[in-house]
Parts: sequence; C-alpha cells; structure tokens
Amino acid sequence: MDEQQPELRWAPLPAPPKRKGRIWLIVGLVVAALVIVGALLFFLLPRGESPDPGTSGSPTPAATASGTPSPSSSPSTAPEPTETPITTAPPVADPTVEVFRDKVSGWLSSATRGLDIVSGASGQDALPVVETLQDDAQRLSDTPPPASIQQDWSDGVTAYAQRLTDLRSAIEGDSGVAAAVDAARASAQTLKSLVGL
Repeated sequence: MDEQQPELRWAPLPAPPKRKGRIWLIVGLVVAALVIVGALLFFLLPRGESPDPGTSGSPTPAATASGTPSPSSSPSTAPEPTETPITTAPPVADPTVEVFRDKVSGWLSSATRGLDIVSGASGQDALPVVETLQDDAQRLSDTPPPASIQQDWSDGVTAYAQRLTDLRSAIEGDSGVAAAVDAARASAQTLKSLVGL
C-alpha cells in the first residue's frame, strides 16, 4: 500500500475548432439555391402582358339617352352554343402477317424457353416463370392480329392462356406437371405456326 497514487490536476480543455468556413459554405449554398429558385420563377411564371378580360384597349361607343325609345329591327339573342365535333381515332391499320410476326416473336420464343425452364424446375420454383408466361399471353391477346388470322389467333391465345392456367394448377397441386407442360408447349407451337415461326 505504499504505492503512490498519481496526482490529478485539472487542465483547461483545448479550444474547439473554428467552424466559420463551414457556416459560410452553408450560407452560400442557401443563397445560391434561392437565386436559382428566383431565376426559375422569373422565367417560368407568366407575366401580366395579356390584357384583362374586362378591359379593352379600343374605345366602346357610349349609349346616349334619348327621350323616346327606338324600336329595334332585330331582337337581340344570345349566340347559340355550337357542338364541339367529336374526333375519333383513325382506324388501326390491319398489320401484315410479317409485321405481326415481328411483334409477337419475342413473346412466343420466350414461351418455349419458359416452358423448358418450368419442366426442369421443381415445385414452387416454377410459379414465377408461369406468371411471366401468363403476362406474355396477355400481351399476345392485346396485340391486334391481321384480319386473315384473327379468329384462329384469338382462339389459339385463349387456348394457350387456359393451358398456362392448367399448368399453374398442376404445379400448385404437384401432380401432372409434365402433361400440363406438354399441353402448353403444343398450344404455343400452334400460335407459332399461325404466324410462320
């Protein structure tokens, strides 16, 4: 117990660093932002150059009072409102099979790849792929086909969408997935043959 304890002394704390530069930077940025906002308002807000609706620069004739009322030859009537013509969009031009093929070929080729992925996937891992295929089937349905294949295309897309719904049910029920994939693949192939792919 003979050890000496160090003697504690109070020393003044060092002065905090001066932050005047940081304060001036913040003030400068705020001023710059206000200048930018002011310039934008100056250039973007409309100015009072247009005349007010109630005032006119041209003089209007003043009515003079006369002792006897004068009959007017034509009664004053309010102008009748005219109907605004309704404009309709021009009819959509019937695309050629070649143009239509170019539009749908990406979705049809991804149908084949997607079904390959589904056949190789297991269980719930295949559901996101089926959802993507169903979205593509909706896009196929929304794309207007040429009149020459319109009915066959509509029937084929409806059948393909139904096969994808059956495939989704088979995956969720974990039974008959291979047969459902084959049915969807055959339906997609029918659509491909309609457009010549």
